[in-house]
Amino acid sequence: MYILLMGPPGAGKGTQAANLVNKFVIPHISTGDMFRAAVKEGTELGKQAKACMDAGKLVPDEITIGIVRQRLAKPDCAKGFILDGFPRTVEQADALDKILAELQIKLTRVVDISVPSALLIERAVGRRICKQCGATYHVRFNPTQKDGICDVCGGETYQRADDSEATMKNRLSVYEAQTKPLIDYYQNAGVYTAVDGSQAIDKVFNDVINCLQG
Repeated sequence: MYILLMGPPGAGKGTQAANLVNKFVIPHISTGDMFRAAVKEGTELGKQAKACMDAGKLVPDEITIGIVRQRLAKPDCAKGFILDGFPRTVEQADALDKILAELQIKLTRVVDISVPSALLIERAVGRRICKQCGATYHVRFNPTQKDGICDVCGGETYQRADDSEATMKNRLSVYEAQTKPLIDYYQNAGVYTAVDGSQAIDKVFNDVINCLQG
């Protein structure tokens, strides 16, 4: 299974990726993981990426694409992968097509976990995290037994600064503007499927499996 996973912030991509890893025993590859691995391995591209990140600059496409090429060529990707966070532009999608052609790989499916913006904002704004142990709660969907107190360790729960409504609206606006051309790109390629991510986790996973095996 060669899967490209898409979805807005808070859609549950991480949860679904973990389930897919367990089912198919293939690596989940995110852009951040690739950068960190390349930096740790001390590759030339890793050094260039680190220099950009240390300077607070975006990593240029040619470096990002080179790191993706090196990662997908590794033996653990031979039988499949879940690619998450790349491509982010049509130019990167074109580059990915060329990389996959070189590796004689064909994408099985582009799976877009789609969730209405209003629900994503509600999920983010209601999220609470324990200051001590990091346990995650939600004021509506998964509340603590005592308001503001972690069920696990008794620590104080708090709302992250970036879980505000204004921040989430901005993130979603940027994501939508950036992703719309990619959706069109993969729809035209005949490999795109949107899955309703507002359902229960198990139902979302079943829908993902159905579209992969359909």
